[in-house]
Amino acid sequence: MDKIQTLVSRRAFLYTLLTMPPALFLAACSTQAPPLATIPAAPATVSPTLVAPTVSESTDVPPTDAPTQVSATTVAQLEPTPACGDDDDEPTPAQTEGPYYTPNTPERASLLETGMAGTKLALTGLVVNLRCEPVARALVDFWQCDDAGVYDNVGYTLRGHQFTDAQGIYRLETIVPGLYPGRTRHIHVKVQAPNQPVLTTQLYFPNEPRNLTDGIYRAECEMAIQENGDGSRNGAFNFVLNI
Repeated sequence: MDKIQTLVSRRAFLYTLLTMPPALFLAACSTQAPPLATIPAAPATVSPTLVAPTVSESTDVPPTDAPTQVSATTVAQLEPTPACGDDDDEPTPAQTEGPYYTPNTPERASLLETGMAGTKLALTGLVVNLRCEPVARALVDFWQCDDAGVYDNVGYTLRGHQFTDAQGIYRLETIVPGLYPGRTRHIHVKVQAPNQPVLTTQLYFPNEPRNLTDGIYRAECEMAIQENGDGSRNGAFNFVLNI
């Protein structure tokens, strides 16, 4: 029962984040932000070159259905609030890496490319420790399939890493991933604080029918999602590292 209440509370916080007016968000940032921990400069070991996969998810070949073209409308940016609640001290669950991880991705905050098909998604959030202190210079490495459910295993399409800013904030521009056999919609991610172990996990979308049948899916890893008038989406998720 405590775990269910925690999930509901955290999800309610994220949905509040999505709908918070800018003025209230700025007030929250100025009055509720926790003190920053002293973070050492990013060491040479903090690199997107990480271990090879050891656990595999579905290896079915994704379909190659013709996707729908992305609208040219610019995706609105969503700013997270650094306020933390009593239920934010549980670390984000680790998840399988799957068979499609590629190291040495480009450092970039936008995975969008000209003519890319799919629904635009602006994802943002915090990387914090168990004391709810923001983690600066944390590596956040994303990869996902395209709108048709296909991974680019030759190049770096829809792959990229970035580092959180001094407030522990990351921002990503991408698309909503497609579906392929055996899996619900998801985005892979590796998160690593300087000189700390790597968290490998996955992010999920709420109200997806395949969430009920995907054996890897975890409700704790659902993003808060807001639909925009132009068809794009905003998303929010805070990573809590076990440090």
